[in-house]
This record gives sequence, structure tokens and C-alpha cells, in this order.
Amino acid sequence: MSKVELELVTDGLEFPEGPVAMADGSVILVEIRRKTLTRVTPDGKATVIAELGGGPNGAAIGPDGAVYVTNNGGFNWVQRPDGTLAPHTQPDDYAGGSIQRVDLATGKFTTLYTEGGGRKLRGPNDLVFDREGGFWFTDLGKHDDERMDLGHLYYAKADGSQIIKARSGLLTPNGVGLSPDGKTVHVAETRTSRVWSFAITGPGQVATSTDRYAQHGVMGPLPGYQLLDSLAVEADGRVCVATIANGGVTVFNPADGSHDHIAVPDVLTTNICFGGADMRDAWITASSTGKLYKCRWPRPGLKLNYNA
Repeated sequence: MSKVELELVTDGLEFPEGPVAMADGSVILVEIRRKTLTRVTPDGKATVIAELGGGPNGAAIGPDGAVYVTNNGGFNWVQRPDGTLAPHTQPDDYAGGSIQRVDLATGKFTTLYTEGGGRKLRGPNDLVFDREGGFWFTDLGKHDDERMDLGHLYYAKADGSQIIKARSGLLTPNGVGLSPDGKTVHVAETRTSRVWSFAITGPGQVATSTDRYAQHGVMGPLPGYQLLDSLAVEADGRVCVATIANGGVTVFNPADGSHDHIAVPDVLTTNICFGGADMRDAWITASSTGKLYKCRWPRPGLKLNYNA
């Protein structure tokens, strides 16, 4: 197990996720329970940019400098025995999932998508932009005490003109990221603790097979009870996935299938992002305790295609 020295940036956040490292040193993130898009400055001050409703879950800067948000539609919340928070089932006021675009200057937002591929979006979770300005996103789905949705991988244009269901029938797809060459899309499945790697054959297209048992690139599953959340990619192609239950970040190496774990003091560690001049600054969301940490990562992260 590797170690990093964690610095607490701020606490008191209401289930933070989706951090985005900004050029000015601030971090933009969502607060799912608070239903907001929030900016955290280096001094730890948190300021609401927009009140988005539902359950804002993931965030990314698009080609136009706006923030695009995957909104899961909201959760019921439970208090764990230690007093921390955890998302639970679909809430009574659930009205569906969506993709939202937020103007950073004004905080005004528009809803780009509420359905795609012949179905309504259920629980959009995470997203990543490619070099062409489109974005891949996961729809994890929703569940109650009796039923759980199958999830899907989507691709959409930033102007709201097209959405494609690229891969169906995934089990709780969560984190999504692109390889350094842009030719592979990685998808972390929460409940299987696997990371799938699909070859990209075109915008919104991945290699498929008529054989349901055909092999695809896969890393994991992890041993014991470990669940995967959102992810970020390192410059050399390693895939860093926030890990639940065994709180921390699991680093998968696609070159040989090996993995390493970096511990974080929160059982619901949910996201990591990279930034800084050398891309070795890493920010990690510790969601159940409402904290944002910063550390120096052992290797540089991959620069995203867009930033602001």
C-alpha cells in the first residue's frame, strides 16, 4: 500500500463529489445533498455557484468554458452509525436524471438532456470530454428496496444536439475516463469493483461483439468487499479509482493488471482529480465526512482536454 500526505482543504461540505482543478488554484465540485455546484478556493472558503436541484453528481469543463454536470435526480439519505452521511434509495420527489450546463460567470444553468437512446436518463453519474468536444458519461441508474436499474454508457454533444447510447447493460457504471491517446474509454462499475476498458471506434462508438461472453479489457475485481466510484487517469495511463468501503484510491495499471491502494480516512472516498503546474497536485473528495483533501501524487495526472 502506497502512502501520500493529505492536507485538509475544507470540511463542512454536503457530500462533495466531481472535483475539477481550475487554473486559478480553486476547485469546483458538486455537493450532492446540498444540490449545488460549489467553488472551493485554496484558503478553504466554499462559495455556491449554482443551485441545481436533484442530485448533481459529476462535473467537467467543456470546450466553451462552461461546467457540464451529470445530475442523478437525488437520493434519500441515511446517517451511518458514526454520524456520517450516505446516499440511499430513490427519493419520493425524484423526477429523473439530466445533463446540465452551468455558466460560471453568472451561475445560470440550462438542461441539455433528460433522455437518450430511447429511454429517460435515470442516474447520470460522471463525465469526461474528448478532443472533439463531445463527452462520454455514465448513467448508473436508481434503485429502491426491490429493484435496481441496469446502467449505460452514453456519448453526447455539448450543444445538446445529439446523444448516443454507446454501451448497454452495465451494472452500476460510475467513473469514466479516457486513455492518454484518446482511443480507450474506461468505465468503473461500482458493485462489481471492475474497470472495463472499451476501444473507441468513433464518436459515441465502442467495439462490440454479438457474443455476450466476448472478452473486453477488464481490471479487477478487487478482493473482499470493495466498491468503485469515480476515476481519473494518470499521464502514463494508470487509472485511479476512488474506492468505497476500503476508503481510498485504487490505482490500476493497464499494462500488467496490477493495482495499488492509497488510503484516505473516509469509507466513502468518491473522487480524485489532478492539477497544478506539474499535474502532481491531487484533490480527493471524502464524501461521508464532507471533506476535500489535497496531496502530492506519486506521478503526474493526465491533463484534461478542457479547463478554465
